[in-house]
Amino acid sequence: MTTPEPADAARAIAAEAADAYREALGERLIGAYLLGSLSYGGYSAAASDIDLALVLTDVPEDDQVAPVTAALQERSPLHRKLSVFWASLPALREGRDDGRFPAQDRLQLADHGVLLAGEDVLAEVARPAASEMLLESARFAIAVLATDEVAAEFREPRRLLADKVWFTKAVLFPVRFLYSATLPTGRAANNDEAIEWFLSQPDTPAASLVKLAERVRAGHPLEAEEARPELLTGLVPLYRHYIEAEAKRLRETDAPAEVVTAFENWGERLG
Repeated sequence: MTTPEPADAARAIAAEAADAYREALGERLIGAYLLGSLSYGGYSAAASDIDLALVLTDVPEDDQVAPVTAALQERSPLHRKLSVFWASLPALREGRDDGRFPAQDRLQLADHGVLLAGEDVLAEVARPAASEMLLESARFAIAVLATDEVAAEFREPRRLLADKVWFTKAVLFPVRFLYSATLPTGRAANNDEAIEWFLSQPDTPAASLVKLAERVRAGHPLEAEEARPELLTGLVPLYRHYIEAEAKRLRETDAPAEVVTAFENWGERLG
């Protein structure tokens, strides 16, 4: 029997999930869409999620999405990569999130969503403004990356060396955030474009670390002897470069003072 290509296997799980949500949600489900790297290209079996978007008539008070997701994720290791976003169509028309649908993913839906089930309503989805994208990515970075736990990894990268998905995300998140800020139309960025852009910039910090993350994302083994020195010498310069650039943009766009301060404090801690 021929083994399916990784992207084909992932798409099959997305289609299976779309059917499961249609059965569970009934008329509440307007459309289910393939999202992320499976929709626009660049899917990595080593590092990518299987992203699915659900457009609903309304968001029910009793969460009907989470139990279906949990049941699907129990079916196989590949099913555990399923990541689901949902919101009501009225909210998406108005450019807001009333479920679980961050601005970056709403932009990906508008740009690249591929209908798997239901009615195609992409033309009705409002595209988030660049300022919203910037503020959301900044708040995500503060919540997920500017923690004491992650700072400890910069000094002794135990989890980064043990988890290739976290390794690629920790290295490539700042690269992708930096690239997204250069897109004047607010177009959704992908990792391949972001890496190519970052490595083409003059005096790029941590270029060899970013190249290694690119190879690991493509399936190259994560070997501690190779990765550890790259992390210890490249991670802090990469993040300081990102933090300085992001803090400058936040100040220029009149972002909330607490967000700017959080970035400045983060940079001081790294320094």
